Amino acid sequence: MTLSSMTGFARSHGVCGAYVWAWEIKSVNGKGFDMRLRLPPGWDAVEPAVRARAAERIARGNLQAVLTAGREGVAPALRINEPVLDAVLATLKSLAGRIDADPPRLDGILAIKGVVEVAEAEESEEERRAAEAVALAGFDAALKSLAEMRRHEGDALGRVLAERLDAIAALAARADAAPGRKPEAIRKRLAEQIALLTESGRFDADRLHQEALVMAAKADVREELDRLAAHVGQARALLAAGGAVGRRLDFLAQELNRESNTLCAKSNDVELTTVGLELKTVVEQFREQVQNLE
Repeated sequence: MTLSSMTGFARSHGVCGAYVWAWEIKSVNGKGFDMRLRLPPGWDAVEPAVRARAAERIARGNLQAVLTAGREGVAPALRINEPVLDAVLATLKSLAGRIDADPPRLDGILAIKGVVEVAEAEESEEERRAAEAVALAGFDAALKSLAEMRRHEGDALGRVLAERLDAIAALAARADAAPGRKPEAIRKRLAEQIALLTESGRFDADRLHQEALVMAAKADVREELDRLAAHVGQARALLAAGGAVGRRLDFLAQELNRESNTLCAKSNDVELTTVGLELKTVVEQFREQVQNLE
């Protein structure tokens, strides 16, 4: 499986008999899958199928789909509103003996608002069903184009994320090789700190032993480095597997950030602190890019 981003855009359009239709679909980042669908009046019958097909192909992202459709080249139908015409004629008849005026003309009567109604020509059920089927096929085509665009961007994101993971692994290796990580350097710092505590005269031997253990634990970032390596390995496996892995990679990005923060907090060596700060920057870059993955 390949990776997909959550952003994309696609269009499709076509004609079916007198019907002209067009789809416009776009997707942006989202925590889950959410679809907003806008249909022209009278096209509600296609909504269930459209939503089902979108959910089958899109696992994550905010999707907006708009259908425009109408009939073209169909002569309008004229209809006489009989009740309105009867009311007009009755009124004219009642006024005939009361007003000295020329008899009403047909064109004048038909020009009265409401007497003549202009409506679209009646459509058959078969024509509408055929148009709906063609429009659904057009939605499938647009959805396929959208998915291809998302996959194309996902491939590019995958390469960027792989580079970030390589950088994280390299920084973790630098941290592990830092001079301050060597046993003799740790022992030297502990001895210096214990000497300072001893000079203060406020600690007994047991307390000094406890303080030494605490300082030794703080000086050792072996656990953080091991966790960083494990998280990098998991992230690489997810990138290789592909599919909708954005949420799991986002969780790993949070874990990478937690370990880099802990490493910086424990560090009492300048070089190790420098590496830790660089690590935090790269992890944040990784996390920002992960936000775009499905």
